[in-house]
Amino acid sequence: MNLVKYQIFSKVVELGSLTKTGEILNLTQSAISHAVSSLELEFGLSLLIRNRSGIRLTNDGERLIPHIREILQLNEKLNQEVAALKGVEIGTVKIGTFSSVSIQWLPQIIKQFQNQFPHIEIKLLDGNYYEIEEWIADGSADLGFVNLPTREAFHVVPLQKDRMVCIMWSNHPLERQSTIRLEQLIDEPFIMPIAGCDTDVKRIFSQNKLTPKIKYELEDDHAIIAMVQNGLGLSILPEMILSRLPDNVCCRPLEGEYYRSIGIAADSFKNASPTAKKLIEFITQWITHRAPN
Repeated sequence: MNLVKYQIFSKVVELGSLTKTGEILNLTQSAISHAVSSLELEFGLSLLIRNRSGIRLTNDGERLIPHIREILQLNEKLNQEVAALKGVEIGTVKIGTFSSVSIQWLPQIIKQFQNQFPHIEIKLLDGNYYEIEEWIADGSADLGFVNLPTREAFHVVPLQKDRMVCIMWSNHPLERQSTIRLEQLIDEPFIMPIAGCDTDVKRIFSQNKLTPKIKYELEDDHAIIAMVQNGLGLSILPEMILSRLPDNVCCRPLEGEYYRSIGIAADSFKNASPTAKKLIEFITQWITHRAPN
Protein backbone atom coordinates (compact mmCIF):
# COMPACT_ATOMS: atom_id res chain seq x y z
CA MET A 1 0.00 0.00 0.00
CA ASN A 2 1.44 3.35 -1.07
CA LEU A 3 -0.13 6.22 0.85
CA VAL A 4 1.49 8.81 -1.41
CA LYS A 5 -0.41 7.40 -4.40
CA TYR A 6 -3.61 7.49 -2.39
CA GLN A 7 -3.00 11.11 -1.39
CA ILE A 8 -2.32 12.12 -5.00
CA PHE A 9 -5.34 10.24 -6.34
CA SER A 10 -7.64 11.74 -3.68
CA LYS A 11 -6.40 15.25 -4.44
CA VAL A 12 -6.89 14.75 -8.20
CA VAL A 13 -10.50 13.68 -7.54
CA GLU A 14 -11.04 16.64 -5.21
CA LEU A 15 -9.66 19.22 -7.67
CA GLY A 16 -10.68 17.52 -10.92
CA SER A 17 -7.36 18.45 -12.51
CA LEU A 18 -3.89 16.94 -12.80
CA THR A 19 -2.37 20.39 -13.30
CA LYS A 20 -4.00 21.92 -10.21
CA THR A 21 -3.02 18.87 -8.15
CA GLY A 22 0.59 19.26 -9.27
CA GLU A 23 0.55 22.94 -8.29
CA ILE A 24 -0.89 22.18 -4.84
CA LEU A 25 1.46 19.25 -4.15
CA ASN A 26 4.46 20.90 -5.83
CA LEU A 27 4.84 18.04 -8.33
CA THR A 28 4.95 17.99 -12.11
CA GLN A 29 1.85 17.01 -14.06
CA SER A 30 3.83 14.03 -15.35
CA ALA A 31 4.51 12.85 -11.79
CA ILE A 32 0.82 13.17 -10.90
CA SER A 33 -0.23 11.25 -14.02
CA HIS A 34 2.36 8.54 -13.32
CA ALA A 35 1.14 8.11 -9.72
CA VAL A 36 -2.47 7.69 -10.86
CA SER A 37 -1.51 5.28 -13.63
CA SER A 38 0.65 3.30 -11.19
CA LEU A 39 -2.30 3.01 -8.79
CA GLU A 40 -4.56 1.82 -11.62
CA LEU A 41 -1.94 -0.76 -12.59
CA GLU A 42 -1.62 -1.88 -8.97
CA PHE A 43 -5.39 -2.37 -8.68
CA GLY A 44 -5.80 -3.70 -12.21
CA LEU A 45 -8.68 -1.25 -12.65
CA SER A 46 -9.38 1.98 -14.52
CA LEU A 47 -10.11 4.68 -11.93
CA LEU A 48 -10.32 7.93 -13.92
CA ILE A 49 -11.76 9.01 -17.24
CA ARG A 50 -9.63 11.74 -18.82
CA ASN A 51 -11.00 13.78 -21.71
CA ARG A 52 -11.23 17.36 -22.97
CA SER A 53 -14.04 18.19 -20.56
CA GLY A 54 -11.89 17.25 -17.58
CA ILE A 55 -11.48 14.33 -15.23
CA ARG A 56 -14.13 12.17 -13.63
CA LEU A 57 -14.23 8.90 -11.75
CA THR A 58 -15.09 5.62 -13.41
CA ASN A 59 -17.67 3.41 -11.71
CA ASP A 60 -14.80 1.47 -10.10
CA GLY A 61 -13.22 4.73 -9.00
CA GLU A 62 -16.53 5.84 -7.44
CA ARG A 63 -16.61 2.65 -5.38
CA LEU A 64 -13.01 2.89 -4.22
CA ILE A 65 -12.59 6.59 -3.43
CA PRO A 66 -14.51 6.44 -0.09
CA HIS A 67 -12.22 3.62 1.10
CA ILE A 68 -9.10 5.44 -0.04
CA ARG A 69 -10.19 8.56 1.83
CA GLU A 70 -10.97 6.46 4.91
CA ILE A 71 -7.45 5.01 4.82
CA LEU A 72 -5.96 8.51 4.57
CA GLN A 73 -8.12 9.69 7.48
CA LEU A 74 -7.04 6.72 9.60
CA ASN A 75 -3.40 7.40 8.77
CA GLU A 76 -3.83 11.05 9.77
CA LYS A 77 -5.53 9.96 12.99
CA LEU A 78 -2.69 7.51 13.73
CA ASN A 79 -0.07 10.23 13.27
CA GLN A 80 -2.01 12.56 15.55
CA GLU A 81 -2.36 9.89 18.25
CA VAL A 82 1.37 9.14 18.11
CA ALA A 83 2.14 12.84 18.39
CA ALA A 84 -0.29 13.19 21.32
CA LEU A 85 1.48 10.36 23.16
CA LYS A 86 4.69 12.33 22.74
CA GLY A 87 3.00 15.46 24.12
CA VAL A 88 2.79 17.22 20.75
CA GLU A 89 -0.46 18.42 19.16
CA ILE A 90 -0.20 18.31 15.38
CA GLY A 91 -2.42 17.51 12.42
CA THR A 92 -4.81 18.86 9.84
CA VAL A 93 -8.55 19.40 10.17
CA LYS A 94 -10.75 19.96 7.11
CA ILE A 95 -13.95 21.82 7.88
CA GLY A 96 -16.90 22.59 5.61
CA THR A 97 -18.35 26.06 5.98
CA PHE A 98 -20.83 28.42 4.37
CA SER A 99 -20.41 32.14 3.76
CA SER A 100 -22.05 33.72 6.81
CA VAL A 101 -20.12 31.45 9.20
CA SER A 102 -16.91 32.12 7.26
CA ILE A 103 -17.43 35.88 7.65
CA GLN A 104 -18.89 36.18 11.15
CA TRP A 105 -17.31 33.35 13.15
CA LEU A 106 -14.33 31.68 11.57
CA PRO A 107 -11.77 34.50 11.51
CA GLN A 108 -11.84 34.81 15.31
CA ILE A 109 -12.24 31.05 15.87
CA ILE A 110 -9.23 30.21 13.70
CA LYS A 111 -7.10 33.01 15.14
CA GLN A 112 -7.75 32.00 18.75
CA PHE A 113 -7.54 28.26 18.04
CA GLN A 114 -4.18 28.57 16.32
CA ASN A 115 -2.85 30.75 19.13
CA GLN A 116 -3.46 27.75 21.41
CA PHE A 117 -2.58 25.02 18.91
CA PRO A 118 -0.07 26.50 16.44
CA HIS A 119 0.85 23.12 14.90
CA ILE A 120 -2.72 22.17 13.97
CA GLU A 121 -3.60 23.26 10.43
CA ILE A 122 -7.19 24.13 9.51
CA LYS A 123 -8.30 23.75 5.90
CA LEU A 124 -11.60 25.31 4.82
CA LEU A 125 -14.02 23.92 2.24
CA ASP A 126 -16.52 26.61 1.29
CA GLY A 127 -19.89 25.50 -0.05
CA ASN A 128 -23.64 25.40 0.47
CA TYR A 129 -25.64 23.25 2.88
CA TYR A 130 -25.91 20.27 0.52
CA GLU A 131 -22.24 20.31 -0.48
CA ILE A 132 -21.09 20.40 3.14
CA GLU A 133 -23.25 17.39 4.00
CA GLU A 134 -21.74 15.52 1.03
CA TRP A 135 -18.21 16.42 2.11
CA ILE A 136 -18.83 15.13 5.63
CA ALA A 137 -20.44 11.94 4.33
CA ASP A 138 -17.70 11.10 1.80
CA GLY A 139 -14.81 12.05 4.08
CA SER A 140 -13.68 15.15 2.18
CA ALA A 141 -14.34 17.15 5.39
CA ASP A 142 -13.65 16.00 8.94
CA LEU A 143 -16.50 18.16 10.20
CA GLY A 144 -18.69 20.97 8.97
CA PHE A 145 -21.14 23.69 9.86
CA VAL A 146 -24.62 22.53 8.91
CA ASN A 147 -28.16 23.80 8.77
CA LEU A 148 -30.33 21.76 11.14
CA PRO A 149 -31.98 19.34 10.81
CA THR A 150 -29.27 17.53 8.88
CA ARG A 151 -28.66 13.86 8.03
CA GLU A 152 -29.69 11.43 10.75
CA ALA A 153 -26.41 9.52 10.44
CA PHE A 154 -24.35 12.55 11.51
CA HIS A 155 -23.30 13.38 15.05
CA VAL A 156 -24.32 16.98 15.70
CA VAL A 157 -23.83 19.75 18.26
CA PRO A 158 -26.42 22.56 17.89
CA LEU A 159 -24.69 25.94 18.10
CA GLN A 160 -26.98 28.90 17.54
CA LYS A 161 -30.33 30.02 16.16
CA ASP A 162 -30.17 32.70 13.49
CA ARG A 163 -33.31 34.79 12.92
CA MET A 164 -34.73 34.98 9.39
CA VAL A 165 -35.62 38.51 8.33
CA CYS A 166 -37.14 40.27 5.33
CA ILE A 167 -34.91 42.67 3.39
CA MET A 168 -36.20 45.48 1.17
CA TRP A 169 -34.98 48.70 -0.38
CA SER A 170 -35.34 51.93 1.57
CA ASN A 171 -38.64 53.77 1.11
CA HIS A 172 -40.47 50.56 0.31
CA PRO A 173 -43.99 50.83 1.84
CA LEU A 174 -43.28 47.90 4.18
CA GLU A 175 -40.30 49.72 5.68
CA ARG A 176 -42.65 51.61 7.99
CA GLN A 177 -43.71 48.40 9.75
CA SER A 178 -41.88 46.95 12.73
CA THR A 179 -42.60 43.35 11.58
CA ILE A 180 -43.64 41.84 8.25
CA ARG A 181 -46.45 39.35 7.73
CA LEU A 182 -45.69 36.66 5.16
CA GLU A 183 -48.99 37.38 3.44
CA GLN A 184 -47.65 40.83 2.60
CA LEU A 185 -44.83 39.31 0.55
CA ILE A 186 -46.73 37.03 -1.82
CA ASP A 187 -47.66 39.82 -4.24
CA GLU A 188 -44.17 41.33 -4.22
CA PRO A 189 -41.42 40.28 -6.67
CA PHE A 190 -39.35 37.82 -4.60
CA ILE A 191 -35.66 36.89 -4.86
CA MET A 192 -35.21 33.26 -3.77
CA PRO A 193 -31.88 31.97 -2.41
CA ILE A 194 -30.95 28.69 -4.16
CA ALA A 195 -28.41 25.87 -4.32
CA GLY A 196 -28.62 24.67 -0.75
CA CYS A 197 -29.44 28.06 0.74
CA ASP A 198 -33.17 27.99 0.06
CA THR A 199 -34.15 25.36 2.63
CA ASP A 200 -35.21 27.76 5.36
CA VAL A 201 -37.06 30.19 3.10
CA LYS A 202 -39.04 27.47 1.35
CA ARG A 203 -39.88 25.92 4.72
CA ILE A 204 -41.26 29.23 6.01
CA PHE A 205 -43.60 29.67 3.04
CA SER A 206 -44.56 25.98 3.02
CA GLN A 207 -45.47 25.99 6.72
CA ASN A 208 -47.85 28.86 6.04
CA LYS A 209 -49.21 27.36 2.79
CA LEU A 210 -48.07 30.41 0.83
CA THR A 211 -46.29 30.70 -2.53
CA PRO A 212 -44.10 33.72 -3.29
CA LYS A 213 -43.90 35.28 -6.76
CA ILE A 214 -40.29 34.32 -7.50
CA LYS A 215 -38.72 36.82 -9.87
CA TYR A 216 -35.08 35.76 -9.54
CA GLU A 217 -33.17 32.86 -7.98
CA LEU A 218 -29.60 33.45 -6.79
CA GLU A 219 -27.06 31.56 -4.70
CA ASP A 220 -24.80 34.38 -3.55
CA ASP A 221 -26.09 36.35 -0.54
CA HIS A 222 -24.38 39.56 -1.62
CA ALA A 223 -25.86 39.28 -5.10
CA ILE A 224 -29.33 38.99 -3.52
CA ILE A 225 -28.68 42.09 -1.41
CA ALA A 226 -27.51 43.99 -4.52
CA MET A 227 -30.70 43.03 -6.39
CA VAL A 228 -32.82 44.22 -3.46
CA GLN A 229 -30.76 47.41 -3.25
CA ASN A 230 -31.73 48.18 -6.84
CA GLY A 231 -35.44 47.66 -6.24
CA LEU A 232 -35.70 44.37 -8.14
CA GLY A 233 -37.45 42.46 -5.40
CA LEU A 234 -37.65 41.53 -1.72
CA SER A 235 -36.03 38.55 -0.06
CA ILE A 236 -35.69 36.66 3.21
CA LEU A 237 -32.20 35.98 4.56
CA PRO A 238 -30.63 34.95 7.88
CA GLU A 239 -29.81 37.91 10.11
CA MET A 240 -26.21 36.77 10.47
CA ILE A 241 -25.59 37.57 6.80
CA LEU A 242 -26.81 41.15 7.16
CA SER A 243 -24.20 42.71 9.43
CA ARG A 244 -23.03 45.18 6.76
CA LEU A 245 -26.13 46.17 4.80
CA PRO A 246 -25.89 49.11 2.35
CA ASP A 247 -27.54 52.30 3.60
CA ASN A 248 -30.41 51.97 1.14
CA VAL A 249 -31.35 48.41 2.20
CA CYS A 250 -33.26 47.73 5.39
CA CYS A 251 -34.41 44.58 7.16
CA ARG A 252 -37.47 43.79 9.26
CA PRO A 253 -38.22 40.68 11.33
CA LEU A 254 -41.00 38.38 10.21
CA GLU A 255 -44.12 38.17 12.31
CA GLY A 256 -44.05 34.83 14.06
CA GLU A 257 -40.27 34.68 14.59
CA TYR A 258 -38.59 32.25 12.19
CA TYR A 259 -35.04 30.95 12.55
CA ARG A 260 -32.44 28.75 10.94
CA SER A 261 -30.46 26.55 13.32
CA ILE A 262 -26.70 26.22 12.83
CA GLY A 263 -24.81 23.21 14.14
CA ILE A 264 -21.44 21.53 13.84
CA ALA A 265 -21.53 17.97 12.50
CA ALA A 266 -19.23 15.04 11.83
CA ASP A 267 -19.71 11.53 10.57
CA SER A 268 -18.76 10.33 14.05
CA PHE A 269 -17.53 12.30 17.05
CA LYS A 270 -16.27 9.09 18.66
CA ASN A 271 -14.09 8.17 15.68
CA ALA A 272 -12.97 11.71 14.89
CA SER A 273 -9.25 12.48 14.96
CA PRO A 274 -7.82 14.10 18.11
CA THR A 275 -7.41 17.44 16.30
CA ALA A 276 -10.98 17.33 14.97
CA LYS A 277 -12.26 16.65 18.49
CA LYS A 278 -10.26 19.62 19.81
CA LEU A 279 -11.67 21.91 17.14
CA ILE A 280 -15.26 20.77 17.76
CA GLU A 281 -14.84 21.41 21.49
CA PHE A 282 -13.21 24.78 20.84
CA ILE A 283 -15.96 25.92 18.44
CA THR A 284 -18.69 24.85 20.86
CA GLN A 285 -17.11 26.77 23.73
CA TRP A 286 -16.43 29.83 21.55
CA ILE A 287 -20.05 30.02 20.40
CA THR A 288 -21.35 29.53 23.93
CA HIS A 289 -19.18 32.19 25.54
CA ARG A 290 -18.27 34.69 22.82
CA ALA A 291 -20.55 34.67 19.80
CA PRO A 292 -23.46 37.12 19.88
CA ASN A 293 -26.92 35.62 20.27
